[in-house]
Amino acid sequence: MGAGARLTIDWGALAANYRLLRDTVAPAQVAGVVKADGYGLGSARVADVLLAQGCRHLFVALLCEAEPLVGKGVPVYVLNGLLPGQEAECETMGAIPVLNSLDQARRWADLARTLGRPLPAILQVDTGMSRMGMPPEEVDGFLADPAMAQWLDLRFLISHLACADEPHHAANAEQADRFRTIAERFPGLPRALDNSGGCFLERGHFDLVRGGIALYGGAPRVGPNPMRPVVALESAIAQLRRVPPGAGVGYGMSFHAERETRIATIPVGYADGWPRALSNRGAAFIAGHRAPIIGRVSMDSITLDVTDVPAQYLYPGAPVELLGPHQTIDDVAHDAGTISYEILTQLSRRYERHYIGIPAQQESIAS
Repeated sequence: MGAGARLTIDWGALAANYRLLRDTVAPAQVAGVVKADGYGLGSARVADVLLAQGCRHLFVALLCEAEPLVGKGVPVYVLNGLLPGQEAECETMGAIPVLNSLDQARRWADLARTLGRPLPAILQVDTGMSRMGMPPEEVDGFLADPAMAQWLDLRFLISHLACADEPHHAANAEQADRFRTIAERFPGLPRALDNSGGCFLERGHFDLVRGGIALYGGAPRVGPNPMRPVVALESAIAQLRRVPPGAGVGYGMSFHAERETRIATIPVGYADGWPRALSNRGAAFIAGHRAPIIGRVSMDSITLDVTDVPAQYLYPGAPVELLGPHQTIDDVAHDAGTISYEILTQLSRRYERHYIGIPAQQESIAS
């Protein structure tokens, strides 16, 4: 109550997106990436929807994100691995680390040796992204130390694509070839390479894919988006005014009216995750009519040029679409010079949250 905007989350769309990925990559399995609190939508609730669709693997980025998920009966993997000193906490919690370096592997094996039993893990190798994962020389070092490997119950060999959102980028095939070569050195170990964009590359998808932004409605690749939108965001007009030609608007008066201009102010700003980069760029929609953002996006408010919006749609409390049929998270990201991931994960806790599309057997996730 009293929020400046309402964020609607469609669990039915999330479920449909999971099924689309599942059908696209079969017979590979689809894991749910629920890091960053389920891309801002609530990781436990997102996980419940995915598990009801048959998902049996969950990925987070940090150990702290695993805690609310480990009791759901499926493996929860920590993509960033473990910082020194986190090993015992991870084992007690029941999460499974992704080992990205020899150092991480040795620390996890040392704990296993102390406990007297192998511990589960995923091994990540770098195939060209130069981020997380063992580079070739560390893969050699890992395989040269069978005493360490015997304490690791490896579940998957994984890597990560750098350019999967560009289907024709040469790096996709190069990374897949490197991954196959490395995988030959780990016979029988299930493999996972593809992220959301990789799910739509026209080749096989190994044993497991990691569904991320596509599950949440973001475009997984350049071109038409096959995913259903999961979020909608609606604010309301807080104030209306007219200003004469030449009048400045907002902090720094970065906008000056070229004509008599009608302005609507809405109670959403960068504190709500609406990027300041949209100042004098981008728009909202009122009854399907585009209302450009004018002036700077403030912490708690945005000013819109509604001069060309029919008068019958302009009144205090009138609905204003920020995300919806006329504007997707990818559209907003384009206007802000960023990516849909950033828009989605920054959506504010100040919004009133409304959930739709909940199957009857899952109504508990809305409580």
